[in-house]
Amino acid sequence: MTKKGLPEEYPISLILNGYEIAVFQLTNLDLEDWVYGYLFSEGLIDGPEDVVSVDIREKAGILNVTLCNSFDPEQMFSKKKHYTAGCGRGVTFFSMTDVKNFNKVNSNDTYSLTYLLKKRAEFAQNSPLYLETGGMHGACLILEDGSIEVREDIGRHNAVDKIIGHAIRKRLQPDRLILLTTGRVSYEMLSKAAKFGFAVIGSRTAATKQAVQLARFLNIEVVGYLRGKMATIYTSAGRIHDDLTPRAAAEDLLERGEAQAQQLLN
Repeated sequence: MTKKGLPEEYPISLILNGYEIAVFQLTNLDLEDWVYGYLFSEGLIDGPEDVVSVDIREKAGILNVTLCNSFDPEQMFSKKKHYTAGCGRGVTFFSMTDVKNFNKVNSNDTYSLTYLLKKRAEFAQNSPLYLETGGMHGACLILEDGSIEVREDIGRHNAVDKIIGHAIRKRLQPDRLILLTTGRVSYEMLSKAAKFGFAVIGSRTAATKQAVQLARFLNIEVVGYLRGKMATIYTSAGRIHDDLTPRAAAEDLLERGEAQAQQLLN
């Protein structure tokens, strides 16, 4: 049996404008991306221009962040806390009602399941911490040109915050990107993606009923169980076409004006 290394996690304190928000359990990589992604996902910043500096003190386990806008901790913590589902749960201050008020996604880009499965395999091959330990989560951006960016962490929410933070720092346009994750797409995971504006979200595992309901309301496409040659399309925003089965492939070709597809349907 092949021995794998142990996944690592560190307690890291996030300090905003001199006020300690909380101590988070994080994998000690891409911490600046996580800062931007977490602050954006929680509505504390609107973009990279709101952050003056990020001082990472790894040995002390401190992330000291200075924002250009004033930060009112009493106002933030007066909001009702919502504990995230699953292992390593965190806290979010966005309720489902809040998420429903996010902007609906408008994107005409379409993708095939074969393309998503190909990128999911590429994502897996470019996840070094998972390959080393077998116990890490990952999040992946698929860019317009087909290239990918991957971030990993002990927590699935942290990994998504890291990849969102990367996109924010690079000022990428969300509606032209695809988000892939190794974790379950729960309502709070969907809220992070919706806040940024992703049009398509894919996962190697399931989506929850609440997440799918929100995705339909916000016009976001959600695809689960991206494994091998299988996938489940949970939504019907028209951005994903099923080219995995002969009939689905033929119908897709017919829609695209390929007459020879009729032979497959007969």
